[in-house]
Amino acid sequence: MTADGTRLGVLLPTGRAQWGAGTDPRELVGFATHAERLGYDSLWVNDSLVTPRIEALTMLAAVAPVTTRVTLGTAALLPVLRRPVSAAQSLASIDLLSGGRLVLAVGAGFPGRLGRPMYDLSEVPWRDRFTRLDETVALWRRLWTADGPSSYHGRLLRFDELPPATRPYRPGGPPIWLGGATPAALARTGRHYDGWLPYPPDPADYAAGWSAVRDAAGAAGRDPAALTPALFVTLLVCDDVAAAERTLAEYSQVTYGMPLDVLRTIQVVLAGPAARIVERLRPYLAGGARHLVCRIAALDLASQRDQLERIAELLPLLGTGPGDR
Repeated sequence: MTADGTRLGVLLPTGRAQWGAGTDPRELVGFATHAERLGYDSLWVNDSLVTPRIEALTMLAAVAPVTTRVTLGTAALLPVLRRPVSAAQSLASIDLLSGGRLVLAVGAGFPGRLGRPMYDLSEVPWRDRFTRLDETVALWRRLWTADGPSSYHGRLLRFDELPPATRPYRPGGPPIWLGGATPAALARTGRHYDGWLPYPPDPADYAAGWSAVRDAAGAAGRDPAALTPALFVTLLVCDDVAAAERTLAEYSQVTYGMPLDVLRTIQVVLAGPAARIVERLRPYLAGGARHLVCRIAALDLASQRDQLERIAELLPLLGTGPGDR
């Protein structure tokens, strides 16, 4: 963490496409402990049913007992993939086993080949997905805070009888952040969630979005300062810019099935020497971002490890201005 409170996290490469041929996925546990030793503030996993990967909550459960300090997070968890009551128990259990280090960024999924098919596999309607997400989060909070049996009655989720649930380590349960940057998502973040984790390619959109989240929080009678402004960013540190662009192009095609120039219209994707990346991140920090969740754009575990060490070196640079170096 820098002097101004900026935190650095890394997404664990749980997808098979990021391991590389012949890799033992159990090495991901060592990857996580190495990240903690390097000084990262947080470790993250993402969630999917349509690409081969280690299941998100299983990965966090494996990492919880071998780490001691880092936040363990989801970026992002798709609650629709799990039954809501049993998911509440799993999440509370991970928070207990980690000593209260769990943070949940959640999302409802996006249209396209990586979004809607997961609803079909979960046998849940795509329609009303945002209402379902908000109600699932409200149900979890009810389960984590109720004294004894309770009930929950939303528009989509209705439970007349809820038994006493597993309580998380932290009173009230882990913080829950929301991804997304539409006007509706910004308003919902401010009203109902504990943080914001988007990936806008334009830092001006980040600043405007964070301002809207804070305004929505204030209008709802909440303290905007209690919310965490985070940023999900795909990174590749490489002194050879041309080589970095080639690697990113391959990563984009393998991971998303789309050209790099298309991906860059959707997400913030940065590559090049460390100083160049830091300068590209500064406008996001000026716009309010204080927790960076970095996804490494590499397609084998050896390259992931190399990048893990190179990205860790960015944190001291982020805490200084151009005239301080």
